[in-house]
Amino acid sequence: MEGKEEDVHLGANKFTERQPLGTAAQDRDYKEPPPAPLFEASELSSWSFYRAGIAEFVATFLFLYVTILTVMGVKRSPNMCASVGIQGIAWAFGGMIFALVYCTAGISGGHINPAVTFGLLLARKLSLTRALFYIVMQCLGAICGAGVVKGFQKTPYEVLGGGANSVAPGYTKGDALGAEIVGTFVLVYTVFSATDAKRSARDSHVPILAPLPIGFAVFLVHLATIPITGTSINPARSLGAAIIYNRDQGWNDHWIFWVGPFIGAALAAIYHQVVIRAIPFKSNC
Repeated sequence: MEGKEEDVHLGANKFTERQPLGTAAQDRDYKEPPPAPLFEASELSSWSFYRAGIAEFVATFLFLYVTILTVMGVKRSPNMCASVGIQGIAWAFGGMIFALVYCTAGISGGHINPAVTFGLLLARKLSLTRALFYIVMQCLGAICGAGVVKGFQKTPYEVLGGGANSVAPGYTKGDALGAEIVGTFVLVYTVFSATDAKRSARDSHVPILAPLPIGFAVFLVHLATIPITGTSINPARSLGAAIIYNRDQGWNDHWIFWVGPFIGAALAAIYHQVVIRAIPFKSNC
């Protein structure tokens, strides 16, 4: 028995360099990065700045193209069982975000969503200059993505609603606004957690896995809110579809798909920075 106890003791202390996650010993060498400046003129003369904007444009273009076609495919089927259904739509949105964040994270950060950009701006993770540029490029990409779908399938696009978001019958505008706020909170909070610089310094696998939880969050939110609003949680996605579809259905409640995601993103940024990370209360930031 004494020999066994000794073996257990040695096994428990074999890897002494390992520390419980989140301990002061493990984080003592971490330094909080300085907040991004509000305006950084040097960005405007940098090719990487414009390359990042182009990456956001292309990613949002592809996102709209694939997801709107998926929505149209479900709507043109005689019943849900004859198509991929709501689950398939949710997988299309979540899967595309997973793939596109993976592809563009090293270039632009892989935002692909004005609400994500807005949340990161509030947390001072990027400059106002870059944030505005990203949002413009995301909206243009969404418009072009929806436009290409309509160009390929004009009649089905108009008949099937063009993927435009609207409040479903039986739900109020307050229901829809609440769904968009909470859904975007889930997404942006996941983005903050998956890309946290402190976690990246502590756990080397976090940056590699970041696109997976972000895509999965999008998938889950779509499962919950497709019956309510068709799920936006992305103002560019709603704007692109509304402009190309250009019917009252796409414009009547369009404000919800900007106000809701921006409120949700702001709440997520405040919660992560103030409550989870307590950054405003740290004297060594």
